[in-house]
Amino acid sequence: MNSIDSDFSGSIPEVYDSHLVPILFEGYAADLAGRVAKADPTAVLEVAAGSGVVPRALASRLSGGCRYVVSDINPAMLECARQRSSEDRLEWREANAMSLPFEDESFDIVLCQFGVMFFPDHIKGFSEILRVLRPGGRFIFNSWGPLETNDFAHIALETLIALYPEDPPLFLARTPYGYGETARIEADLAVAGFKRIRIETVELQSHAGSADDFAFGQTYGSPLRLEIEARGNPPLPQVRAALEKALVARFGMAQITGRMTALVTEAIAS
Repeated sequence: MNSIDSDFSGSIPEVYDSHLVPILFEGYAADLAGRVAKADPTAVLEVAAGSGVVPRALASRLSGGCRYVVSDINPAMLECARQRSSEDRLEWREANAMSLPFEDESFDIVLCQFGVMFFPDHIKGFSEILRVLRPGGRFIFNSWGPLETNDFAHIALETLIALYPEDPPLFLARTPYGYGETARIEADLAVAGFKRIRIETVELQSHAGSADDFAFGQTYGSPLRLEIEARGNPPLPQVRAALEKALVARFGMAQITGRMTALVTEAIAS
C-alpha cells in the first residue's frame, strides 16, 4: 500500500463525510449496525471508524449498558466522527489496528466498516483483533467486492487511466477495492487464528444527486486527491470534470444510480 493511501487530512474528512458517505457507505453501515445490534453485545470496539457513519447508525440500537469504543488511526477522521455524533456514551480512541491499546478479551464484538483494506498487514491486524475479543466473540467487517462490480468506482478508474495513460493514479484499485477476494480473506483470518468464518456478498445500489456529487467526493474527499495532485497535469478540477462527464455519459444528467457489492465477513473467536 502506498504511504498516502491512509492520509485523510486537510479538507478530505469533511468532503468524504458530506459526499462519499451518503453515496457509498450509509447502506452498508445500516447493514453492519443490524448485524451487531442483533447480537445484543455488552462491549463493542470499532476500528478504522472513519467519519463515524456506523456509530450514527448503531449507537442508538445498543442496550444502555453496552460499552462502545470508536477508534481510528487518523485523528482528523476521528474528530470528524466525534463532531457528528450526538451520543455522549461513546468512547473515542485514536488507535492503530496493528497494535490495539486494549487488554486481552475486552470486547465481544469488533467491527470495521471498509477499513481492513487499509491494514498494512492483514494477518497482524486480524491477530490483534482476535486478541481483544472474548472467546466466542465476533469480528464483523465489510470490504468492497471486485472493482468491476462497483459501477461508480470502476468508471472513475477507467477515466483516470485514460487521463494518465503513462502513470495512472491507482489508489482505488490498489487499496479500497484491492481486498475483494473471498479466498484471500478466509486464508488471512485462518492464519490469524479465527476458526469459524462466514463471508456473504451483499449487493446494494449507490445513489448520487448528480454525477458531480460523486466526482467531487471521489476527487476531493479521498487520498486519490493527493495522488492526482502529485502528478500535476491534468489538474484536480479537470479530473473532476472528466469523471463527471464519464458518469453522465453512462447514467445521465439527473440523479444517478449504480451497483455496489461488498463482502460482509463474520469470524468467531474460539
